[in-house]
Amino acid sequence: MRMIRDAIDLIIHHLLQHDYLNETRFAQAFARGKFRTKKWGKIRIIRELRLRDISKYNIDLAMKEIPDNDYITTFEELVEKRFRQLTSEKNLQKKRRKLADYLLYRGWESDLVWEKVRELIS
Repeated sequence: MRMIRDAIDLIIHHLLQHDYLNETRFAQAFARGKFRTKKWGKIRIIRELRLRDISKYNIDLAMKEIPDNDYITTFEELVEKRFRQLTSEKNLQKKRRKLADYLLYRGWESDLVWEKVRELIS
């Protein structure tokens, strides 16, 4: 914004002092939002927070914002939805791979994904 350095420092100080810039609040809101709206898993959320240079302490706090029962329920719903979308795929191996890739890309844990894929395809 082509401001002088002193003005930038003054504005940043004011924002921090009045809690407008808050890493903890951002991390928690980010984790809640990406989980609820985009159905991201914890791995993807953690990766995205690290890319934004959020501290490990704040990442851990953010992960506590996602209740375990909601996490599993969302995972189950996402699997069922994607599995129904793949009904046109006749090749069993391709179907397994597409389902697993979909879930892994969204940051769900690989052991959870492969366990569910084996359960559905068998």
